[in-house]
Amino acid sequence: MIDRLNQPDYDRWARQIKRTGGCRQPIHLRGKVEHYDQATGHLLHRYSTTTEPNGILRVPCKTRRASRCPACAEVYRADTYQLVRAGLVGGKGVPETVAAHPCLFVTLTAPSFGAVHVRKKKNGRVLPCHARRDAETCPHGRVMSCTDRHSADDPQLGEPLCPDCYDYDGSVLFNAISPELWRRFTLALRRRFARLNGLTVKALRGLVSIAFAKVAEYQRRGVVHFHAVIRLDGPDGPSSPPPAWATADALAEATQHAASVVTAEIKPLERTFRWGTQLDVRRITMDGDLTEQAVAAYIAKYATKAAECVGTLDRRIQPLDNLDALPVRQHARMLIGACMRLGEHPGLADLRLVHWAHMLGFRGHFSTKSRQYSTTLGELRAAREEHMREAEITTGRLPLLDEDTVLVIAHWEYAGQGLSIGEQVIAAAIGGTSLSGAGDRQ
Repeated sequence: MIDRLNQPDYDRWARQIKRTGGCRQPIHLRGKVEHYDQATGHLLHRYSTTTEPNGILRVPCKTRRASRCPACAEVYRADTYQLVRAGLVGGKGVPETVAAHPCLFVTLTAPSFGAVHVRKKKNGRVLPCHARRDAETCPHGRVMSCTDRHSADDPQLGEPLCPDCYDYDGSVLFNAISPELWRRFTLALRRRFARLNGLTVKALRGLVSIAFAKVAEYQRRGVVHFHAVIRLDGPDGPSSPPPAWATADALAEATQHAASVVTAEIKPLERTFRWGTQLDVRRITMDGDLTEQAVAAYIAKYATKAAECVGTLDRRIQPLDNLDALPVRQHARMLIGACMRLGEHPGLADLRLVHWAHMLGFRGHFSTKSRQYSTTLGELRAAREEHMREAEITTGRLPLLDEDTVLVIAHWEYAGQGLSIGEQVIAAAIGGTSLSGAGDRQ
């Protein structure tokens, strides 16, 4: 820290870090950009990194993971919030009339793979975990009961009462197959909704479209469940209202049916997976308990998370790594071990369990949406970049050039990534973000 603060080019370095938003692992680029008049060949403007600190330009990493870079993850969270909220009340290119369309907030959970320690609350009081007067003793000699009243940060939460009884294979296989289970759920939902209204799926497409936005969340036991916004539109998407018979009640009934019937098979192991019995279906209202702001904030929060709540790593694990030496909880170690073991099965190569062992088998996108739900992250980023460019031109940092008559020649090369530990502390102060999760990357 002292060395960086005493560098003669510290002020320029600090401006670079501020422009990245305080990114902890900025990408280092080396190169130049030149602007020429196409008619005369005259050089109008040139930027080169030769005069920058260390001869490089630092740009944000743009990761979504808060465990890797809180600053960039916060930008991703804010963009996701705007994306989800626009699909509920309009804005960002979505008409405000979409707020009147029937809309549900749905949570699809995973089935049980064995009893685990949980924190139960009732009327504000914390209840015993698994209090059983006539608790059974498992085949491994453990009494399947726990009378502890766990705190919110108790490391036992999510741990199985009997690790030998817990279905670790089923847990990681469910994570791996859950994206396919979600896809089949969306298809079954459309089929059921059409049938409830006496239509075929083809006829339904000409009258109603169903839009989705969802996010995956890890439970402490190491399995994912999905939170989703499901909205009814007319045939032209959010710009057209659905017909009067396309109601939220009918959508809720179709959702409950689809969640209860869809299955996904892993044929080499002859295992079939389905959603858990706990299904939460609630209507989103602009003036009720479940508002559009609450839903958008909830989904955006989990869009920046991964499996860190389970106690695993946020980096890929190599097959040659010593699992016993990994700095993880024993429950996470067992889940990772199951991924490694099942990944050697020739019939499961498509699941890429070894590659995604650090994610406990889950290999899908954390936040996704259907095409017509609302705007896209790309459009939000492009608007932000254009705003920053206009600010640079207004302040004189960039010349005002006619893009139709100017030839731009750029050459960039990758020169590394990251900051030292001392630089990370300074970046946190400049960016105004916490060092939590910064780790020891250099």
